[in-house]
Amino acid sequence: MKVSGMLNVTLTDLPGVVLLEPKRFGDNRGFFSESWNRARMAEHGFDIDFVQDNHSLSSEVGTVRGLHFQSPPHAQTKLVRCGRGALFDVAVDVRRGSPTYGKWVGFELSADNGLQLLIPAGFLHGFATRVPDTEICYKCTDYYAPECDGAVRYDDPDIGIDWGLGDAAPILSEKDVAAGMLSDFNSPFSFEG
Repeated sequence: MKVSGMLNVTLTDLPGVVLLEPKRFGDNRGFFSESWNRARMAEHGFDIDFVQDNHSLSSEVGTVRGLHFQSPPHAQTKLVRCGRGALFDVAVDVRRGSPTYGKWVGFELSADNGLQLLIPAGFLHGFATRVPDTEICYKCTDYYAPECDGAVRYDDPDIGIDWGLGDAAPILSEKDVAAGMLSDFNSPFSFEG
């Protein structure tokens, strides 16, 4: 873990995927936190130019969104946080030639813990909601391009994500129900060492 006065940075088992904890300043009114500071990120070696902010609400517990990606030339790095509620956020390495190809990491992000997950291009992204009316907020380095939008099955046994849903059936979009398996996925991403 790298620690600065304003931001804790924790490397994960997937090189490039980073867990961030911005410092919170609290008092009897609540708290203040810098959810994004370009200069502070640069101090930690991340030179990122975000161009779009996204915000979604999932009403029901057990809503699963993912595993999504946007392919080149509009691939996206994302910085994900939970604005309200709680979610389990997942990144899966799909860079051809990567020693961690098909491996995943997941973290609880909540409005209470303030954690954020930085997910580079070349990784699938998905999440499962833990409480009703959960909001996810995330920054992207490229604009949404529907022609580059894609998905891999959230429950692919070759990936083996434990979404923490127990026996409950997830709430899915038609896109996520129709997504293909990793074994059939011709990844447009390459590992660059």
